[in-house]
Amino acid sequence: MEPVKINIVDIVAAIGKKRSAFTKADIVKFMEKHGVRHVNFMYAGGDGRLKTLNFVVHSKAYLDEILSCGERVDGSSLFSYIEASSSDLYVMPRYSTAFMDPFAELPTLCLLCSFFNKDGERLESSPEYTLEKAVSAFKKETGMDFEAMGELEYYVIAPDTGAFPAVDQRGYHESAPFAKFGEFRQKCMLAIALAGGLIKYGHSEVGNFTENGLVYEQNEIEFLPASPVDAANQLTIAKWMIRNLGARYGFDITFAPKITVGKAGSGLHIHMRIMKNGVNQMLKNGRISDTAKRAIAGMMELAPSITAFGNRNPTSYLRLVPHQEAPTNVCWGDRNRSVLVRVPLGWSSKADMLGAVNPGEKASAGELRQKQTVEMRSPDASANVYLLMASLAVACRRGFEMKDAVAKADATYVNVNIHKKENAALLKTLATLPDSCWASACVLEKQRSAYEEKGVFSKAMIDGIAAELKAFDDRTLRAKLMKDKALLAKTVRTYFHCG
Repeated sequence: MEPVKINIVDIVAAIGKKRSAFTKADIVKFMEKHGVRHVNFMYAGGDGRLKTLNFVVHSKAYLDEILSCGERVDGSSLFSYIEASSSDLYVMPRYSTAFMDPFAELPTLCLLCSFFNKDGERLESSPEYTLEKAVSAFKKETGMDFEAMGELEYYVIAPDTGAFPAVDQRGYHESAPFAKFGEFRQKCMLAIALAGGLIKYGHSEVGNFTENGLVYEQNEIEFLPASPVDAANQLTIAKWMIRNLGARYGFDITFAPKITVGKAGSGLHIHMRIMKNGVNQMLKNGRISDTAKRAIAGMMELAPSITAFGNRNPTSYLRLVPHQEAPTNVCWGDRNRSVLVRVPLGWSSKADMLGAVNPGEKASAGELRQKQTVEMRSPDASANVYLLMASLAVACRRGFEMKDAVAKADATYVNVNIHKKENAALLKTLATLPDSCWASACVLEKQRSAYEEKGVFSKAMIDGIAAELKAFDDRTLRAKLMKDKALLAKTVRTYFHCG
């Protein structure tokens, strides 16, 4: 197959400013200089997927109008919790999010938008504003900044040629020719980067199998820490980019949490760190800090209801089972992939690793503790990323409001694989995550006050999310699917393109 070409336009280099400094005049000048006659307004709906409104620029006055005034949309068609009788919303473009559509034959500028109500006020229940409120409340409570980034896992599916077969479930960091979609991943990464995505790296993942003449290869693209709104923007755009490029190659792409039993599912792990005056607060004297433990304590308390934002369809709960590198119980630990919240390696050692393999090189003078994060491992890409990030900001803030938060965090720390037989007694002492959308909704209803405090999540949004989850009526579905392959296949296909 011939490589697929994409339109490479670095709008930051062309305008010559940081994204945060983009103005309307910059956008207009760029479009005039490059002959851009098409504009897309884009925004995440309730399902977390990017929606698009197309414009063709027939005059400079019209371009100024849409960039200044935004447009009107039907909110009840985007969000389940908005009534049709009062559904009109405004969408206003955020200039800092501008990027060129790399797939459009006709040059097209894309802008992410925010929602406003009939009175010209921010829509309280819009995903991106809910996240802004969550981050603001965290800052007000702690005096520190909450940052986040995601690990986006997905499967690429294409006809199996039979050449250089990969070993089943052994695809982690595999190289070509045993890994088939490295070039595709690189093109995705470039397109995402040009749209503002701060990518850390990409690689093939564990999941790897063939079935019915098709090869299924799991990949991952991981991002760098950023403000939660920027992090959510990047992940949402990334899913859109990967799907679009996959469509042009003739590949099927899925971010679904589980596509078959016994094979690795795809998660959306979220890493977090807490910053003060530009310095990471997650370590102290080379060890995880009390600041980090307070945040962890909050996540331990709200973990069951966080699934309502991070695990949004019945196949999510096929992934949250033992021995599949996904969490099942509420606990945390260092470098431990059987726990819910993991503290990954954070460059806290004083050893000169660089000099050990590069004689004569001096060790980095940089502040390596900046790299320390904690990782929430339960979410998957069925999530509305903005609401997921908001729920995590709420949970971390909760830890700073709790009495004896550090002691409570210590009580849920484990340093063993909780699924080994010799640790069965420990496992029984740990709270479990919900096993269905229904159960997740019930826990959300019990813990809803934590999310509604300080006006972060609106009551209507919590009601709407709980209703959506209960509508799946999947209380006993997981057990049924384990016994019925036909029903499993049908369920997987139903939610194959979630998120």
